[in-house]
Amino acid sequence: MTTANILCLCGGVGGAKLAYGLSRVLPADKLLIVVNTGDDFTHLGLRICPDLDSVMYALAGINDQQRGWGMAGESWQCMQMLAALRAPTWFNLGDKDLATHIQRTAALQQGLALDEVTRELSTALGIAHRIVPMSNDPVQTVVHTTAGALPFQDYFVRRGCQPVVTSISFRHSDKARPQADFARALASAAAVIICPSNPLLSIDPLLALPGVRQRLARRKVFAVSPLIQGRVVKGPAAKIMQELGLAVTHATIARHYQDIVDYLIIDEGDRDEIPAVYESGVQALALPTRMQQAEDKIRLANHIIQQMAAVV
Repeated sequence: MTTANILCLCGGVGGAKLAYGLSRVLPADKLLIVVNTGDDFTHLGLRICPDLDSVMYALAGINDQQRGWGMAGESWQCMQMLAALRAPTWFNLGDKDLATHIQRTAALQQGLALDEVTRELSTALGIAHRIVPMSNDPVQTVVHTTAGALPFQDYFVRRGCQPVVTSISFRHSDKARPQADFARALASAAAVIICPSNPLLSIDPLLALPGVRQRLARRKVFAVSPLIQGRVVKGPAAKIMQELGLAVTHATIARHYQDIVDYLIIDEGDRDEIPAVYESGVQALALPTRMQQAEDKIRLANHIIQQMAAVV
């Protein structure tokens, strides 16, 4: 398969928004979307890949944009029956969403690799662009807290991000191999876009894979900050940064990525933070990064591609 010109790294809702925008301005053969799998886990016997599903549903146009996860027009009869049967219901799975997990689990049990299953699911949903997991090998994000070491979903969903975070690790990342298309793109992509996903929980798992950071350092990399006026649109990034003693600023994001990122894209309303970003050794670009409607996502994607064309 021909390597895409643009490599997109993402995870979660913010990443899915920009991935959608990029898919509307770039041809399918010019974009590779690589998704975090550190959040993946097995629940009720089903293999669940939350970030992969968020990206797939977004590109297929069936995601629930108000809730921020899952499919639009969901029903919850299965969860209601599980509650009646006294089964665990802390992780909500809609009836339509369950079909994805059932099909994925069956395909994995038949011996298909996760990237093969993801391709089949994407094709069935009418998605032309290539979405791949960061690795076919399992990696588990572990959030170390004052309540102990918690698997990501236990921290994020079951405990509602309440425990204080002391550190984050990525179990088995040292043995996991980047997915094959991802590895090829790391060697030849014209440019890389890091989506406005949580750097600590959604992007760091990809960067923890052997050789990824080193190979990204040889590419032209643009990262979109998840912050807007000192806050994140969705998710616990700001809370975790504060608990780890980090200032919730674009400069902190720039320092986090400074060994691999050439340009940090910040919201146009945060232009006053540009000098601080430059001090970290990363160049700053101010663009409208708030993505509420489809046109916002497409506009930001177009802006980024235009900026890339000027420097790549």
